This record gives sequence, structure tokens and C-alpha cells, in this order.
Amino acid sequence: MSSEEKPQKTYQVIEDLPGIGPVTAQKLRNLGFHTVEALATATIRELEPAGIGEKKAAEIIHAARSSLSLSFIRADELLKMRENVLRLTTGSKALDRLLDGGLETQAITEFYGEYGSGKSQICHQLCVNVQLPPERGGLNGGALYIDTENTFRTERIVQMAKHLGLDPQEVVKNIIYAEAYTSDHQIFLLENADEIIKENNVKLIVIDSLTAHFRSEYIGREMLARRQQKLNKHMHKLIRLARVFNTVAVVT
Repeated sequence: MSSEEKPQKTYQVIEDLPGIGPVTAQKLRNLGFHTVEALATATIRELEPAGIGEKKAAEIIHAARSSLSLSFIRADELLKMRENVLRLTTGSKALDRLLDGGLETQAITEFYGEYGSGKSQICHQLCVNVQLPPERGGLNGGALYIDTENTFRTERIVQMAKHLGLDPQEVVKNIIYAEAYTSDHQIFLLENADEIIKENNVKLIVIDSLTAHFRSEYIGREMLARRQQKLNKHMHKLIRLARVFNTVAVVT
């Protein structure tokens, strides 16, 4: 089998994809599909609420995937792609060693522990570290922070930035923040993050805490299946964003 394929057309915005006009594009954006990358990792069922039939949905997804070369590849090509995986320092040499050099892009890292054990502090530190140049363990990018327990403190970010010799005002400006008030709000924020990530060179996505709202809203054994279903879909969206945009994803 030849590895050479006919060059695929590249689509910059979702309106460029065949079969998507302005009205359909707006419906897709209302569902959280703001970019070609988001459509490339979508399922046919996820496009149904936009009034798109199964055949048309399949064509749209196929065109988006072809544009991004999301298809079968050889293992040697996969090895080359793995070279694009970057690592973000935690700021701790000991922790970096445990993580084989830091937090990987295109993957989800979870920090867990008792209340007050420092999970949110690590998330704060990562929001600063990600803005460092690669030679200092950073990714020269911004951070997107979804806060579910009102634990984010800008003044702590300022202190950390000063300690690393960075401009605190610039560091704060490069952190895109939102507080999620319910699990549905939390899901909505992540579903609509594609354009924000793309436009702001986001290289770190933080959800602190991932499960707090789900635990408090879905109580009892009879709600367990529903809770897990929504949480799994939420996690799938997060890993898709991490892979498509080559970002670090962190949850607590």
C-alpha cells in the first residue's frame, strides 16, 4: 500500500465545510461546535440537534477529518507524531521526575488528595508555568481555568509570577477564567471552549474540581448511571480538546 495520498482540502472555518451554510453553522456553534477540529472529533448523533440528517452529518465529519488527516497511519508516522507531545514542568524537580519530565500534552493528568492538600495550588502554579519559555519548562501559552469550588485566587497568581520573574499583569491576562455554578454549566463551558483555546494559544486546560458538582447534584444509587454518563461525556470532550490542540489537561 502506498503511503502517498491525494492532498486533502484544508478548511479554516466550519462554513468552509461542504453542506454547511450560515444557518447550519450557527446551529452547530450553539451546540458547541465552533471549529473544524471540533467537528472532526464529533459523532453523528451529536450533530442531530442541529437538524442535520445522518448522511449529511457523516459527510461533514468525514470532510473535517480528511482536512486534518485523521485517518489510519503507519506506526513510524505515529512515532513522529509523538515527537509533537510536549511537557510542562510542575515547578518541582521531584514531581517532574515522577512524571517522566512533566505533564504531557494530549493527555489528562489528575491530582487527587484530601481537602487542603494543595491540589488547587498546583493548578495555580501550572497556570504560571505554562507561560514560561520551553527552555524553562513552559509552553509559551495561556491557560483556561474552569473553577467549580471558587478556589481560584488572582493574588496568588501574581505572587507566583513575581517569584518566577514574569510580568504579573501579562500572566494574569493570559489566563482565561470561568466559574461553573452547576454541572450543566461546567459542561457548557467546556463544550464551547474550542474557539477560545484556538484564539488565545491556550496550552493548559484546568478543571478544579472535576466531580464536585456531579457529586452534589446526583445523589443516591439510582442517579449513579446518569452521573457517570454525563461525566464520561465531559471527560471525552476534555481529551478531544487536549489532543486536537496539543494542550495539557489537568483535573482535580
